Amino acid sequence: MEGLRLKLPELRIGDKVAKLPIVQGGMAIRLSTARLAAAVANQGGIGLIAASGMSNDELRYEIRMARSLTKGVIGINIMVAARKFSEIVKTAIDEGIDLVVAGAGFSRDMFGLGKESGTPIVPIVSSVKLAKISEKLGATAIVVEGKEAGGHLGTDVSVRNLIPDIRAAVKIPVIAAGGALHGQDVVDLLKMGANGVQMGSRFASSEEANSAPMLKEFYLKSKAEDIVVIHSPVGLPGRAVRNPFAERIMKENVPPTRCDNCLKECKHNFCIIRSLIRAQQGDVDTGLVFTGEYISRIKEILPVKEIFRRLMAEVEVAT
Repeated sequence: MEGLRLKLPELRIGDKVAKLPIVQGGMAIRLSTARLAAAVANQGGIGLIAASGMSNDELRYEIRMARSLTKGVIGINIMVAARKFSEIVKTAIDEGIDLVVAGAGFSRDMFGLGKESGTPIVPIVSSVKLAKISEKLGATAIVVEGKEAGGHLGTDVSVRNLIPDIRAAVKIPVIAAGGALHGQDVVDLLKMGANGVQMGSRFASSEEANSAPMLKEFYLKSKAEDIVVIHSPVGLPGRAVRNPFAERIMKENVPPTRCDNCLKECKHNFCIIRSLIRAQQGDVDTGLVFTGEYISRIKEILPVKEIFRRLMAEVEVAT
């Protein structure tokens, strides 16, 4: 393993150093919790706890649980669109989180939250313009997400087309996200100028992912033609697997019967939080199954350790 690892550079974000430049995507609601994040961190990558939809107490529990399971780098991923965004970020910082990844929107205020404590703030961006603004405002690194990614999308451009221009525009570390499943993908993106690669779908299909077996089985059955784009109440498109619920919300609004007022602004065409929770709990008919564009290429549910072993073996033979 050590011989293989020499082929990949470390990923440094502020004063945090991951031995491998692999970031596990923060998949909400509750797909990536302490067990998955810690498993990735133990292999030398960066593990992210998906904080969207969590209470402050639940987040504290997950961060402490992750800390008990690993000495590696642990962060959170949170939707900027969440009404309690600042509160959740402050809670994570109070718990000593290593970094904060923020997507589904953009907030100038978040950089101030991290400045006082020295906590790296890592926004998810999909354009040269936002990359430059992020660096100017104090981002420690950025995640550059292309159209291949799962969940909320900020672009219809491939990550492979975004990376070169954004790499040339900023000096801070750039983490490529969208469509990376194998070692060759990682090598390709690093050669394009990325400092790290974020992987979501591959880890959503892991043993440690905190989702019901029914959801994991649903991923494995998904075909390329099943992948659709829906319009989220957040105000962004979102990539999902076609199921009865996705079919319905693409045709009509399904207004929530009860609203928890969880978003700063909500289009109320359906409840994003509740629909994602239903999927996480195994309801693949009336839940929203967010996924990356290439989920159909994943054929096995594997332990994180085995995912990394195969990834490193693929890197070794990549050209």
